[in-house]
Amino acid sequence: MSQKKSTGEKRGRHWSFIVYPESAPPNWRDIVDDLHIEWIESPLHDKDVDGDGEIKKSHWHVLVMFDGLKSYEQIKEITDKVNAPSPQRAASAKGLVRYMIHLDNPEKYQYNRADIVGHGGADVPEMLRSTSSMRYQLIAEMVAYVHAETVTEFIDLMGYAIEHRPDDWLPLLCDNSAYVIGQCIKSLRHKVERKRAQIIERMGGYHENE
Repeated sequence: MSQKKSTGEKRGRHWSFIVYPESAPPNWRDIVDDLHIEWIESPLHDKDVDGDGEIKKSHWHVLVMFDGLKSYEQIKEITDKVNAPSPQRAASAKGLVRYMIHLDNPEKYQYNRADIVGHGGADVPEMLRSTSSMRYQLIAEMVAYVHAETVTEFIDLMGYAIEHRPDDWLPLLCDNSAYVIGQCIKSLRHKVERKRAQIIERMGGYHENE
């Protein structure tokens, strides 16, 4: 009995492939859009480097998502139309979207979250939403920053998040972490005020003894 090719046995709902600007047809996005599926396009990766420090060829990462299982051969028909290399099953759709901007790889170039494009109704913000463990870690980072920089007003932390941490701190502050961070800031403010009052009181005592 003949054996099936290993590629023929691969089936999955989420698949990824790479598109190179110099080889893709100008309307490659339209070709994928015509499938009427949810798919996500990464920012153009034009600052990736290889092991020798050389800039890699510019490329896009593409994630295509289906309601049912698709075979390698079915996805290969798509990649052939856009002149892309062989597709790969995506073990984690969310993990791949995070990789599109190197969110969990600080040693690599950090691409802009706003440059990720969702097609066909794909919800990019939901794909990038932090897990519970990530949220706790980010909250700890914010509390440490509040303490280190003596942040006594919530608006100051929001301003910092907008300018410097729009991809992780800001969504948490807007969604579900504002209360606990606000309480930390309030507590620190009271602590600072108590210390200031104690200093003033001691200074007043020194004047009385003069």
